[in-house]
Amino acid sequence: MPPTPAPRRPLPRIDPARCTGCGWCVAVCPPHVLSLQVVAWRKRSVLEDEAGCTGCSKCEPRCPFGAIRMERPQRPDSGSGSAEGSGSSSSIS
Repeated sequence: MPPTPAPRRPLPRIDPARCTGCGWCVAVCPPHVLSLQVVAWRKRSVLEDEAGCTGCSKCEPRCPFGAIRMERPQRPDSGSGSAEGSGSSSSIS
């Protein structure tokens, strides 16, 4: 039997066009999973450890540039049903 998947918690998604690399989100992150890295010659905030993120959302309101929004990750099996070959039986009126 496969292990029960962990509950999906929201993770910070950082908009690279809005992130200035100021570091406020990194400073407020309790589990310290955000860091500043140089990406394409510009400093940016990066989520280093998705598994370590608690989903506390403290980084989102702290960002003065609105570069972070919390999103629940999509499940890899979302939208896939087990009745793939069932044909038109689901369209009975």
